Amino acid sequence: MTPYVAVIDYGMGNLHSVASALEHVGAPRVVVSHDPQVIAAADRVVFPGVGAIQDCMSEIRRLGCDQLLQSALDAKKQPVLAICVGMQALMEHSDENGGVATLGIIPGTVNFFGEALRDSAGRRLKVPHMGWNEVKQTQVHPLWQGIEDRTRFYFVHSYWVQPRDPGIIAASFDYGVEGCAALARDNLFAVQFHPEKSHKSGLQLLSNFMKWDGTCS
Repeated sequence: MTPYVAVIDYGMGNLHSVASALEHVGAPRVVVSHDPQVIAAADRVVFPGVGAIQDCMSEIRRLGCDQLLQSALDAKKQPVLAICVGMQALMEHSDENGGVATLGIIPGTVNFFGEALRDSAGRRLKVPHMGWNEVKQTQVHPLWQGIEDRTRFYFVHSYWVQPRDPGIIAASFDYGVEGCAALARDNLFAVQFHPEKSHKSGLQLLSNFMKWDGTCS
């Protein structure tokens, strides 16, 4: 069977742009699905997401995508990439929608930037954080290969991830607060930014994901 990447589909977000970007960097086949057998048989798995976390969590649980993702991470055989709300869903709790219990795969929280966010010079910052921002790499990882430290990636979010274990943070961003831009644990790599919207550097990260064996060395 031709190797393929499974993009977990729980009905939220523009999965076409993620699938197209993966194909552009050489994925032999991309399958968008929430079928357990399709996900289990994939060579690698992508868990994307945009939109309100309450709606995302409702669909993730209704379709059983939480169990699919947990199985992929427990087996440690498939490299897994989580993107944006997919990354936020990994945490234990989100401030969004009045407070939502998330998957609890990674101990930590998803925090609101706040209504009066300011930079170090006291200038007001817009929320949502939308646009290009430097990403500071905080650990060596195969997915950073060919990507210079402090490269700019494209963000769209009003909430930021704070893992309980700072040792899993693979990169940070500064937008009034210093937040987690990427985290890495075992066969999981997760990013707050959108690699599929981040031009050359985003495509390089996706290309690295396609070559990654799921280890951090």
